[in-house]
Amino acid sequence: MRRSYILGSVYQQLRSSGNAAGSSSGTQQAMGLLPAAARWFAQQPVSTSATAAAAATAAIGSRTGPSGLKAVKRLWQDYKKLSKFRLSMLVVATSSAGYAAGSKEKINWAGLGWTSLGTFLCSASANALNQVYEVVNDGRMKRTAARPLPTGRMSRSHAVAFALLAGAGGVALLLDKTNTTTAGLGAANIALYAGMYTPLKQLSVANTWIGAVVGAVPPLMGWAAAAGELDVGAAILAAGLYFWQMPHFMALAWMCRADYAAGGYRMLSLVDPRGKRTAACALRNCMYLFPLGILATWLGVTSPYFAYESALITAGMTLTAAKFYSAPTTANARLLFRASLLHLPIFMGAFLLHRKAKQQLPHLLLRLQPNQVENKTELLLKNLRLLGIGGPMEQEEKEAAGFGPSYLSRTMPHLSLPPMPFLPVPMELVCPSKAICEQQQQHRPAADQVEQQQQQQQQQTEEEDLEASGGEGVDKQGS
Repeated sequence: MRRSYILGSVYQQLRSSGNAAGSSSGTQQAMGLLPAAARWFAQQPVSTSATAAAAATAAIGSRTGPSGLKAVKRLWQDYKKLSKFRLSMLVVATSSAGYAAGSKEKINWAGLGWTSLGTFLCSASANALNQVYEVVNDGRMKRTAARPLPTGRMSRSHAVAFALLAGAGGVALLLDKTNTTTAGLGAANIALYAGMYTPLKQLSVANTWIGAVVGAVPPLMGWAAAAGELDVGAAILAAGLYFWQMPHFMALAWMCRADYAAGGYRMLSLVDPRGKRTAACALRNCMYLFPLGILATWLGVTSPYFAYESALITAGMTLTAAKFYSAPTTANARLLFRASLLHLPIFMGAFLLHRKAKQQLPHLLLRLQPNQVENKTELLLKNLRLLGIGGPMEQEEKEAAGFGPSYLSRTMPHLSLPPMPFLPVPMELVCPSKAICEQQQQHRPAADQVEQQQQQQQQQTEEEDLEASGGEGVDKQGS
């Protein structure tokens, strides 16, 4: 076909040259092209059957894909994309934070490892089922078009088998190595993510709130695995994850609104042309994060330092959310998104740094139990003063509240620093500072002596009461 095209071109040039010249000299000039055309045809290689066969073999080889080690590497990369590896590792990090926070003075590192592996498998299963459901939608989005299912590198049956094996393995591992509460939370989260959140993405903007619930479950899994139960500390950590997800995802939804529209998803940013509702939702949930630090301190989950640090950390992200609300642009949304990426690890790190070991919680809860005090205003003011807000607290008031040196010597023998999975080997400090150590050593003998005297006085009082009650009984019998 190429030779026919060249012959036709030469013929057209001959005609045009002859017509344009209109003379014998023009015809001679046009005819001079024939030898050049003949030489060009002579230099071209002739296609043979062997060449055609080689080309067909190469085409078949490209369709069948790589073999051996390359095939294994490609499959591994496809599994990572199918499981949303980076997202699953973030889920593992939040679960590990819950495990460390729910532990006692020392962390069971083997238990943490098994919990992390089981959590990862549950997350991988949920993400794989999500992609099985959204093959067509992912193929329409630039951000997800290169995934293994839309490109055809992996079949749906293959992905379903991977999801079932990962989910069953993760739940079974958590059931064997932790407890039924943790395994139940893992199984419920797979069902919630794949069975409710995923189909809801194409039906209602409420899918974002359901997704935030899914993201708040992993720290509960970690806490339950370490402590064997859930309490207020787990609720505060989960609430922090829930409220954090809203500004994080609202910023992402605004940046990728065109892509979400192409994929057919129902996001708040798609029904909010001006962006005010999207930005207001992000700002509102940033504000919800502020009370968590005070609650954690008031309920005895962390030390008072966390109240200050949590407020400072949240203020930074709130400022970016306020800027996004004042001008809902892609640049401001990206600023909020980056601020949210910084907020989460710092918030969890501060929570772990100032956590109180689980066995210390009953002492604090007895002193800060709001239902045992009639005057709620007085209780709130006293707890604020314990936090250092509203003026200093006298030593006698601290002793009366149970936070004197004797309490410090009992409940603060050391400060444990449980790291995240990506931080170095754990460190354990005897005291937060040298000054506190010396203060504890000075007050410990006096505190122990005061406690012994109080116990002796209490025993003596009880004996006197018993003697008095016994004497009265004898008098009554004699009369």
